[in-house]
This record gives sequence, structure tokens and C-alpha cells, in this order.
Amino acid sequence: MPYPIDDDDDFGIFPAFVDFDDSDQSEPDSPQPYNDDDSKSSSPPTDSSEEDEPTVVANRRRTARPHMTLQQRRLSKLGYNIGFQLDGLSELQRVHSEAISIQNNNLQKKNNQQIAESPISPESEFMSPAKKRWRKALKLISRLKDPWAKFHLENYKEETVMRHRYNPLLKKWVKDSITVKMEKEPFNHGAMRSCYRLRKTGNHHHKASINFVAKIYMEDVERDVYFEDVRLQMDAKLWGEEYNRHHPPKQVDIFQMSIIEFINRDEKPLYHLEHFIEGDYIKYNSNSGFVDENLRLTPQAFSHFTFERSGHKLIIVDVQGVGDLWTDPQIHTDDGLDYGSGNLGTRGFALFFHSHVCNSICRSLRLSLFDLSSKESSTLTKFIQLQKNAGTVLKHAVEPVCSPSPTEKVDLTNLLARSRSNTMSRASTLSRTSSTYSDEDEDELPDLPNTRRQRSSDMIIGSPVISTEELRNLRAGFRAPRTRYISESDGTDNDSMTEEEERQRFQQMANQTHRPSCISHEIQVRKESILPPAMNDSVLGQIHHDLAKYHELGRFAENDNEIDWDAALFHEKLAAELGVMEAILTMAKLNLGMQPEVLVNCTVTPTADSVEDGIKYMLMAANAGDRGSMLYMASAFETGTNLGKFRAKSYAEAVHWYEKAYQAHEDESGDYDGTMCTPQHILRSKMAEMYLEGGFELDKDPSYAGELYNEAAEDAMAAMKGKMANKYYALAEEAYAQVEED
Repeated sequence: MPYPIDDDDDFGIFPAFVDFDDSDQSEPDSPQPYNDDDSKSSSPPTDSSEEDEPTVVANRRRTARPHMTLQQRRLSKLGYNIGFQLDGLSELQRVHSEAISIQNNNLQKKNNQQIAESPISPESEFMSPAKKRWRKALKLISRLKDPWAKFHLENYKEETVMRHRYNPLLKKWVKDSITVKMEKEPFNHGAMRSCYRLRKTGNHHHKASINFVAKIYMEDVERDVYFEDVRLQMDAKLWGEEYNRHHPPKQVDIFQMSIIEFINRDEKPLYHLEHFIEGDYIKYNSNSGFVDENLRLTPQAFSHFTFERSGHKLIIVDVQGVGDLWTDPQIHTDDGLDYGSGNLGTRGFALFFHSHVCNSICRSLRLSLFDLSSKESSTLTKFIQLQKNAGTVLKHAVEPVCSPSPTEKVDLTNLLARSRSNTMSRASTLSRTSSTYSDEDEDELPDLPNTRRQRSSDMIIGSPVISTEELRNLRAGFRAPRTRYISESDGTDNDSMTEEEERQRFQQMANQTHRPSCISHEIQVRKESILPPAMNDSVLGQIHHDLAKYHELGRFAENDNEIDWDAALFHEKLAAELGVMEAILTMAKLNLGMQPEVLVNCTVTPTADSVEDGIKYMLMAANAGDRGSMLYMASAFETGTNLGKFRAKSYAEAVHWYEKAYQAHEDESGDYDGTMCTPQHILRSKMAEMYLEGGFELDKDPSYAGELYNEAAEDAMAAMKGKMANKYYALAEEAYAQVEED
């Protein structure tokens, strides 16, 4: 039967289980005391040549063999040196013992190699799959060598710095003091910052986990810029966790970034602080539409995901880093505010989507296609071909982007907690252990409700702790109650957040429904809206309008003289349908043969259909409150020109639009000046003329015409037009005279 040997046995390292013959397990004879002086008290030696071989062997055993326990006897059979001289063994026994020893040592080396290469230890047969993965990650990390050992950072002066960390959940900054050693000269330079090797001093399990990169701007910038950069990256990190919650083929993580302030130096300089990660640093896309030629699917799908999941509020681009561990992203917002000068607003959205081709991950997440013209789509064939060799394989079960219904209240605490604990990839796992928090940081984490903590060898921050009972329930198909786990974004003990606080802070995000990238959904929502659709409230429409402007500037043209006007009109038309006022006016003027303010050099062939489209857009703008469009429609109905195929001259409609223009003290742009842009007194005089004449669906009313002339005179006086006022007073008297005659 197997005989277990303790790992701490003084005899050395042995196999975990050694099989012995059952016949050898009997108790030994009564022990005889061993006396070193036995040889002195024995009879005088005789000539060995006179004795036969069996007798010599027997005498040696009686005189040289000490007392051995059962365990010692078994070990001696295996050839282990237990500290006694086995001179009494025959040559055949000695050779056999040595052969067994060599064989056992080789077997032991093989077992040790298998254990070292195995991701789990033998006793981990009963571990949960998650714990096995964490154990494998720890083993891999333990074998890593310090890549910065040759730089001897330990020889530099130790300095105390103030560390500033940002908690994106609480929107708060946390301060603490740490000690570091940093090089005097930078080892690399980026476009804007210099990079220094830095080591955090203290007690750590692995040297590589304390290697950091400190970055400082090469040009003088405001101190707030450093804090804005950290806030941007930590907010992007939350979106990375939200992306992972939907189980993409490859999950992502974004560097933990903080700020260190050298409080004992002059001027107290600030540095960005990030963990050092070995590997090839690749820029997958930029904030201005650049896409890496060696196209990967995950970075592009992640950017597309953030746009739709945020409800068109933001998009995360400028994705770069090592593998799926990223740093220095850029966030574009719909209003162009916050997140530094790299935030291009909707223009950044437009630049991304012009070079983005939805890939297999986008489709698996049910992200919708962004509308492009046929020619634009054909120019992206190169990217489509690259995607076929991008190397990302889809899983069989990928959760689509889901959104709560408008009436459903979602507890985002559990949603985000699940994302931070259950969906981190192996790359993210390694980054958390080596780049997110050091061993000192683990002690600073808050003890949150319903959270159990284990030793660092058993659990890494953010990993779920599954009991045996919970594991049985999961295998049986029962779902345990949701548990809130530790997040690496949490700060110190004073920053722990209750479930109620998280629910309140993220309820707004939970209520934001997912919005597709295609215009069909947007148009349908606008049609089904109870209230009249507002102008300029569609981010998607503004993106298409920006694309039209970029085409006009030749941004996407291969040659300077080859502007794709068809694509520009395509995007401007979509923007107009989504309620962008400038796009509506542009399409109206282009179709009616007028000079637009956008797409100045673009022309539309005049036809009956184009005039009808122009009137449609002009009415759309007039109904939305644009005063110039109101005046155009009023003049068109007054004169009967440029009304299209389905409209005719109508004084009633003309008076209606003149009245609306008169009441519109400000147009949609807010820059209306009543004394310069078709003054009010002219509008009143035109209405008075039509009432005085009558016809075209308008009843003649000289009395009301006289009142309108008097109002026109008062408006002329307010505009410092004295002669015009006198003229209007005279016309009012003539109108009243017609009433007396009638």
C-alpha cells in the first residue's frame, strides 16, 4: 500500500507516494543496543581466508550493522543514504542498491519537472477552475526574472513621494506616501513625455512587481493636466471592465495610473506612474482615424462598443499597449469637453467611423453598422482583407450588448461587480498581479460587505472566491446570490462604497439605453417620439455632418482635386434627417439653387424632384424655428415661386409664416438682429398689404390692415426709421378709409 513521506523529512526530497511490499511491513525484532566498543570486546580476528564467504558476511552484519527503524530499512532498500555504513552488503547488493537509487532519483526529477510545468499542484484536483487559473498565473509570475536587475536601481537614493490615486467610482482622489528609487536620466522619450525607470521600495514577493515607469512632460504644462490624464485613463479602465462583462473573445485591461509628487524636491515635480510591462508596444488606432496596418479585431471592436454602450456619449480611441493591456487612451465626448486637448468631440467620432469596418467581434456583440456611402465602403476593402488574418477567434457564446428597458431599474452594483470579478482574461490576470496593485496595496483595500479575502497565493484582487458548496450548486444548475467583489479600482479603507451609494452613482448610466450606430434606429425613435423632435440633439447626426465637412476639406481624398462629393452629400442628407439644423439648411439651399454655407463648391442638378426636396428641407427648418427658413417660405407662398409640384400661391400660408417670423425674436442660431435681418416693420407691412388686397385663401380685411400698418410704424420708430414710420402711418389712414367706404 502507498506509504506517505512527509515533505519536511530530514532525509531529503522523496516521491509523494512510495509503494512497498506488504511483506516488509512487519515489526522488526527487539532492538539490540549498539555499542561502538563491540569490536574491542569481540574475539580476536581470524584470517578471513580461512573462513567461508557466508560466515564472513554474517560476521560483518552482526558487527557493522546498526539498529534501523522500519522506515530506515525501507529507505535503505531504495538506496538512500541514511547516515550508516552498509559495508556489510555484498557487492551484488551494493550494485542493486545503487541502481535503485539512480532510478529513484531520475523518477524524482521527472516528477518535479511535471509538477513545475503543471498549472496546478496535485492537491488542486479539488480546486475550482478559477482558482486553478490564478494558481497557474502565480506560478508563471514566480518564474519571471527581474528585467531591470542589470540597471541596479537599488544604488540610487531612496526618496519619499506623495502618491495621488483616482477612484473613478467615487470620483475622489486618494493620497498616500511611498518610497521610491528613480534613475537620474530618462531611458526613452515619447512624443510628449520622457520616461524614467523607477522602483518602489518595500517588502514585495517578486522584484518585477515593483518596476514602474515614471513619465514627465518635456514641456511645461499646468499641474492639472497630470490629474486630468489619470482621470481619463481610470474612466477608460471602467469601460474596459464593462466590455469584459459581455464576454468578448479576448478581454482587455487598461493600466492602473497614478501620480507621484516629489515633495522633497524643489518645485515638487509631478510624474505619471505606471507599471512596467515587457512586450511589443503597438498603437492599434489613434484619436484621428489611424488604424494599424497589422489590424487586430479587439481594439477596433472595443472602441465601437464604447460608442454604442455609452449611448453615443463618448468613444475610447487611441488604443495602444502590449497585447490587450493598454495605456494612454483618449476619450472623445459628444460635447468635446473634459479629457484634455485630445478630445476632438464628434469630429473624433467621425474620424474613427470613417476608417472602421465592423468585424466578427462587432457582429457577435450585435453592434450595428455605421452608415457609409458605397464608394467609401469600397475603399475599405483593404481593411476587410486584413481582418481575415487578424487572428482573433470567436467563442461559441458571446453575450450581445444588452440594455435595460426605460422602466426597468437596474442594480449596476452587481453588474459592475460581476464584470470586475468574473471576466478578466489571462492577460488581464497577469496585469493585475504585476501592474495593478503591489502587495502593499492589497492590505489597503477595503473590506467590503459579502466579501471574503484569502492569502495572496490563493486569490488575486478581483478574483471570485467560490466555496465547495457554491461550486456544487453551480454544477447542479443553481445560481447563488450575486456577491460584490473587490475591485482594483477601489481605493483605501476610507473609500469603500456601500451598495446604495454605487446604485445611486451608476443609476444614470444604467438608465442610458444602448443606441445603435445606424441611422434607421435614430429615425424611428424620432418618429415615435410624443414630443416634436428637437434640433441638434442627435450625436449621430452631428457625426455625419462632420464627415461631410471632412470630405469638403479633402481629408479623405487620395488627390487634392478628387473630392468625393457624392459621399459628402450622402452624409449631409443623413445629418439633415437626424435634425442637424446646419445640414438641413445646406440640403435645402443646394436643392433650391441657393448658396449654402457648407459644401460651398458642391452642386446639385436642378430638377423637379430636387426642388421638392429643397422645399421639404426648408419647411423642416422653418418648423424647427429657423427664422430665415420662415421668411423664405412666406415669400414663396406670397409670390408662388419655388413651391414644388404640390403647392400653390397662398396668402394665408404667407401670412402664417410672416407672423411666425415676427414672433421669432431669435432664430435657432441665436444671432438674429431685428434691425438688420429683415426688420420687423417690413414683416408687418407685407402682412398689411395682403390683408388689404385679399384673395389666395385670405379674406380681405382693410381694418386689420390699418392696424398692421400702425404696428409697422411703431416698429420703424423703434428702429430709428422716422421716414418709414411716417409712410406706414399714411398707409394706415388709407386702409381705414377703405373701411368707411365699404
